[in-house]
Amino acid sequence: MFERLSSDLVIQFKRYGYWLVLVVPAIGALCAWQIMNSTAPNFWAFFPILFTFGIVPVLDYLVGKDPANPDEAEQVPAMSNEIYYRVLTLMCLPLHLAILGFAGYAFVNAELSLFGQLGWLMSVGVMGGIIAINIGHELIHKDPKIENWAGGLFLASVTYAGFKVEHVRGHHVHVSTPEDASSSRYNQSIYNFLPKAFARNFMAAWRLEAQRLKRKGQSPLSVNNELIWWYAISLGFAVAFYAAFGWMGVLFFAAQSFFAATTLEVINYIEHYGLHRRELENGRFERVTPAHSWNSNYLLTNMFLFHLQRHSDHHAYAKRRYQVLRHYDESPQLPGGYASMFVLALIPPLWKKVMNPRVEAYYEGEMDQLFREGKRVNNIATS
Repeated sequence: MFERLSSDLVIQFKRYGYWLVLVVPAIGALCAWQIMNSTAPNFWAFFPILFTFGIVPVLDYLVGKDPANPDEAEQVPAMSNEIYYRVLTLMCLPLHLAILGFAGYAFVNAELSLFGQLGWLMSVGVMGGIIAINIGHELIHKDPKIENWAGGLFLASVTYAGFKVEHVRGHHVHVSTPEDASSSRYNQSIYNFLPKAFARNFMAAWRLEAQRLKRKGQSPLSVNNELIWWYAISLGFAVAFYAAFGWMGVLFFAAQSFFAATTLEVINYIEHYGLHRRELENGRFERVTPAHSWNSNYLLTNMFLFHLQRHSDHHAYAKRRYQVLRHYDESPQLPGGYASMFVLALIPPLWKKVMNPRVEAYYEGEMDQLFREGKRVNNIATS
């Protein structure tokens, strides 16, 4: 639909298209109201999931690809420094917290069946993955304290503070190597990947923070440990939900956190599936390039997700702001947007049927990189 338009025109369109992110809290508020007032509360409990993984993929396909890359010399410097784009991400924090509270109120007070309660917890978790974790991810990469701290608050609201440390200091250093728990292996199923990612990333976050403090001569068990502070804020959220809604409020907060974190790790699984950095003669891995992340360049979900799908450029240049991330034709390309690939990942036989040939085609002529023994055995799994 937009592929034949000029890059400049699409960039101007996207400038306001990023407001589509507000559809998520709007749907959250609408559904919270409906599950308390409609005659079909269970339907509305699941509607955010239906919208995200049923309606969005269809719209994504109809809208088509994103043809716009900003000009490095003329557009990138001005766009990178424009306050407008920062306000868009920061304003989502109070909106997210307000909707989270309203969703908790609805969970406790609506007449939902057990199935409907599960659906609402999953829906709120998915919305948390889109808003709290996705926008938090964008902000924790930024140097200004207000953005970095806002990113931490987003993550604390879904009890995933470890991501703030591990993602920046671990994942971006070790991506597409055996050392990275967030880089899924060739032929590995999502259900084999998830428990390992949760456990290894949690432990890595504490290890990395302890190493940072040790270099400064400080104790990991001190007020200088930022993980302690962020998890304390998560505990504060849980206490607030208890004060407002009792133990059901705590259950709501914990469950939506789990589903939000699961949403993140499924996306991690998709973003690096089967890709690897070659090992050099000196035993180190080659530098991270756009070849080490799967790219998806669908316009609608690009705007919904603040260009998270231009993941190749993000990993190659982690400090670049979302509005100036670029698409690379030479990067490995996903066959769909993140919403459709998320559904596919949950069905391992279909995922492998679609994705394994793409991995093999991308590494044609050097499949030994996937199957070789030693350190690189990480790149292939049997389940």
